[in-house]
Amino acid sequence: MIDFIEELKWRGMLNDMMPGTEDQLKKEMTSAYIGFDPTAASLHIGNLATIMLLVHLQRAGHKPYALVGGATGMIGDPSGKSEERNLLDEGTLRKNQEGIKVQLEKFLAFDSGKNAAVMVNNYDWFKKFGFLEFLRDAGKHITVNYMMAKDSVKNRLETGLSFTEFSYQLLQGYDFYHLYTEHQVKLQMGGSDQWGNITTGTEFIRRKASGEAYALTTPLVTKADGTKFGKSEGGNVWLDPEMTSPYKFYQFWLNCSDDDSHRLIRVFTLLGKDEIEKLEKEHAEAPHLRIMQQAIAKDVTTRVHSEADYNMAVKASGILFGKDVTAELEEIDEKTLLQVFEGVPMVEISRTTLDSAATITDLLSTETNSEIFPSKGEARKMIQQGGVSINKLKATDPNEKPAYKLLQGKYLLCQKGKKNYYLIKVGS
Repeated sequence: MIDFIEELKWRGMLNDMMPGTEDQLKKEMTSAYIGFDPTAASLHIGNLATIMLLVHLQRAGHKPYALVGGATGMIGDPSGKSEERNLLDEGTLRKNQEGIKVQLEKFLAFDSGKNAAVMVNNYDWFKKFGFLEFLRDAGKHITVNYMMAKDSVKNRLETGLSFTEFSYQLLQGYDFYHLYTEHQVKLQMGGSDQWGNITTGTEFIRRKASGEAYALTTPLVTKADGTKFGKSEGGNVWLDPEMTSPYKFYQFWLNCSDDDSHRLIRVFTLLGKDEIEKLEKEHAEAPHLRIMQQAIAKDVTTRVHSEADYNMAVKASGILFGKDVTAELEEIDEKTLLQVFEGVPMVEISRTTLDSAATITDLLSTETNSEIFPSKGEARKMIQQGGVSINKLKATDPNEKPAYKLLQGKYLLCQKGKKNYYLIKVGS
């Protein structure tokens, strides 16, 4: 059994904790929770850092609670935000909640006996509250002065903070109180920007229940240059394969910098200390092999998606730069093929046009509306010079009949020179 706090320390995942937290964890199996607001249909890799807190907690023999904020998601947390976010309707929030639940089930064991993970939704208890009832039972226990002192509030006073957002920490504080009284949850965890909200909960428990509860935060994951981690050129890197494909997800980790990889491998993987240090040594001896990035990409892609998705992503990644990859090209599915060649010009022709093309020269010029080569002469010249490949097989004879196997029964991949790709889509 691992020691939870020691595990967080060597992984660089411990930012702060209230006095007595470690003693409580050593004393008994402790229930702890993290909240996730369903503001999108999927969690992203920024959320994954806090999910890993719950993973390590359960591995250490404690009981994790995942709170989906069906109620607080309607309000919006001002922590770390420069402006108020748009509020979502209940239908959208419900849909988002279901997506998040499915994702969390990949990381936590919900059927592991005494320390089985539990999922709760704060809408289930807040829907019973009337406004006046909440003011009486919750609002009177926390002073405005106490709430105003929080950084999440102070940092927004100049730009403007609605009463709706101002009340968020009171709602989150009540969440902790509810879980403390109903489920004996004694610890709340989260990112370092959540410290104010979490400690409001411990104060709420102290004042209303005369109880003792604890807080623990993890550092926000940033890049070596201090900028926010977790976004690609296309925006957030999501855990949902429909929003960020397994191929793109794998590529994101593979392309992390050497400076970032030392922290990322500790935060996002389940690899042990000795194994990580061994990988770091091997990486330092041959950084061009990107050993660290490959280890991160394998571990995280497999756990977030599946081993099959990881293998498909590896095959797909080798296609652009590999030479003898015809087999891999034929093995990847249509979805992955289109992801790999996203943005590549696509030329559509009929099956009749393909069958009637006398030569590969004709196919790559007149029969594809001169979109690949403007003329037969240019096509013939580049083929003779060895600058054309079809499905990663070099074309050598400009007069040969284009009798190529269609990828997924409908595509031909044409490479013109080193970097120019075209997809020929063959219709019925």
